[in-house]
Amino acid sequence: MKTNLSTLMSIIGEEEAKFNMYGRELKNHVYNVSIQELNGNVTVMEDYKADFEKELTEYVELQKKITTIKSIIHQKNNEFKLSDGRTIQSAIIDNTNLRKMKMTYYNLLQMKNSKARVTEVNNSYFECKTVNFDEKEIREEFDRLESKIQETDFEIFKLNSIEFEVDI
Repeated sequence: MKTNLSTLMSIIGEEEAKFNMYGRELKNHVYNVSIQELNGNVTVMEDYKADFEKELTEYVELQKKITTIKSIIHQKNNEFKLSDGRTIQSAIIDNTNLRKMKMTYYNLLQMKNSKARVTEVNNSYFECKTVNFDEKEIREEFDRLESKIQETDFEIFKLNSIEFEVDI
C-alpha cells in the first residue's frame, strides 16, 4: 500500500478510538446472566460468550495493527531528515522543548514592575519590585522561537506527505 506519515497518523487515531471502544465493550460482555431457581433449574438470560470472544480477538488484532503502524511511523520519523540534517523525531523533540521555552518567555513578559505601599505600626514605605531582565531581549527571543517552531513544523508537514510503500 502506498501511503504517507500523515495518513498513517490519521489511521492510528481511528484505530486507537476503536481499540478503546473494544476495551469498554469487553467490560460490558464479561458476564453472562442467568437465573437459577431454587429447584436447580438454570435459565440463561443474557449470553455474551460469543460477543466477548469475538471482541477479544478483534481487540488483540487491533493492538498488533496499532503497534505495526506506530513502528512504521517511528522508523520513518528517524529516517526522514529536515534540511538542517535533523530527523523528524529529533525535530519533534526540539520543538517540544522550544514550545516550553516559549511559554516560559511568555510568562516572563507578563511580569511588570510594581510599587506597593507598606504600612507598619511605626513605619511606612514603598516596596518596589523591578524585573531584572531586558523585556526587549526576551520579546525578541520569544519571536525568534516562534519563527523557528513554525519553520520546523512546516518542514515536518512537508516530510509527512512523502509517499512510501508499506505493508499493514
